Amino acid sequence: MSRTLPSARIRQLRPTTVNRILDEARQLQAQGKPLVSLMRGQPDAPTPPHVVDAVERAVRAGRTGYPDNQGEPGLRQAVAEKLARDQELTYDPGREILVTDGATQGIALALGVLLEPGDEVLLPDPIYDAYQSPIALWGGRAVSVASSIRGSRFSFDRAALEASHTARSRVLLLNSPWNPVGTVLTRAELAEALDFAMAHDLWVISDEIYEALIYDGRQHVSPAQLSDDARQRTVLVNSLSKTYGMTGWRVGYCAAPANVIQALLLLMQQSSRGPATFVQDAAAVALRGDQQGVRQLTVEYQGRRDQVLTALQGIPGVAAMKPEGGLFVIADVRGLGLPCDEVRRRLLHDAGVVVIHGTAYGPGGEGTLRISFAAGGATLERGLEQLRAGLLRLAGDRSA
Repeated sequence: MSRTLPSARIRQLRPTTVNRILDEARQLQAQGKPLVSLMRGQPDAPTPPHVVDAVERAVRAGRTGYPDNQGEPGLRQAVAEKLARDQELTYDPGREILVTDGATQGIALALGVLLEPGDEVLLPDPIYDAYQSPIALWGGRAVSVASSIRGSRFSFDRAALEASHTARSRVLLLNSPWNPVGTVLTRAELAEALDFAMAHDLWVISDEIYEALIYDGRQHVSPAQLSDDARQRTVLVNSLSKTYGMTGWRVGYCAAPANVIQALLLLMQQSSRGPATFVQDAAAVALRGDQQGVRQLTVEYQGRRDQVLTALQGIPGVAAMKPEGGLFVIADVRGLGLPCDEVRRRLLHDAGVVVIHGTAYGPGGEGTLRISFAAGGATLERGLEQLRAGLLRLAGDRSA
C-alpha cells in the first residue's frame, strides 16, 4: 500500500527515556559488558504473601470471568475505604471510583476526557517524561512550568504558574511525591497551586503513585483534600504498584466527580475491560489488610536513600539532593562541566552503571542525574561503588 504508516498521530509519540536507555544498555550487555542498573523505579520488594494467597484463592474459586467494567464492587469499596482512612476523603464507590489497568492508563484516560485538541497541560519542569506522549495523543500541548532549586529542593510558585498560563490552558498536572526530583508538595504549596487552578478554572490531575514512600515524618496531601472546590476539579490517580510491590499486576484507580468517572469509563471501554477479576480481589485484600508492611518498606527505602547520599559525598563537582519522597536521588553534576546526558553516557560506557540524565524530564533537569534506590542489597552497593568511581574519574578529568 502507498499510504504512510504510522499515522500522523502516532508519529508524535516517543519512547520513554527508560526504554531508550534500556535499549542502549542491552546492546552493551550483548557485547559482553557487565552493567549495574540504578535507573528504574521498580521496587525489588515482592508482593506481600497474603496478597499472593488472595489471588490464588480467587483463581481457585473461579474468579476468572469478565470483571465489572468500572471495577469489581469489592475493590471500589476498598479504594473508598483507603481514601477515607489515609486522606480523609469521601468518594462514592458506586459513582466516583474507576478501577484501571495501572496509573498509566488512569493518566491517559483523564487526559482523553479533559482535553480538546489544542488545549494545554501545565507540567512542573522537570517531570516524569511519560506524560508527554498521551498529552500529544489526545491533541494537547505540554507546557512547562519553571521550577527552581531552593535549599537543595525543587519547587515552583504561583508566579511560575501564571507565567506559563495562556487562554488555552486546560489542565494542571501535579505529581507528589514529584518524580524525578523527590519533592513532597506541602499543603501550602498545593493550596497555592489549587488557588491558581480555581482562578483560571483549570482541571487538576493528581498522580499520587508514590504517596506511601515519604520520608522523615512528612505527610502526603492530596489536592482533593484542600476544599470542596478542589475535590470537584481534581482527578486523583493512583495504583498499587509502588506501595505493595505489585508493578506487574497492573491495577490502579481514579477517584473523581461522578460525571468525570462516567466519561473515563466510557473511554476505557474502547480499549480495556479492566484488570482481571482475581487481580482485583487480591488488590482489595492489599488495601484492606494490615499496612505495617508498607510502613516497614518506607523505612527500608529511607535507609537506601541515605546510603546513596553517603556514597555521593565528597565528590568534587557533585552535590546530592536529599529527596523527601519517591525512589530517586537527584545528583547535581553541574560542577563537572559537562551536559548531564554526556555524564550519563560516560557512566554507562566507562563505569558500567545505568542512570538517567535530568534533561530526559525537561530542560529544568539539565545538570542533574536521577539515581534509583528501588533495588537494594548487593545491587545498590555495587552500583554505588561503580557510580562513585565513575564520577570521581570525571571530576579528575575536569581538574586535570
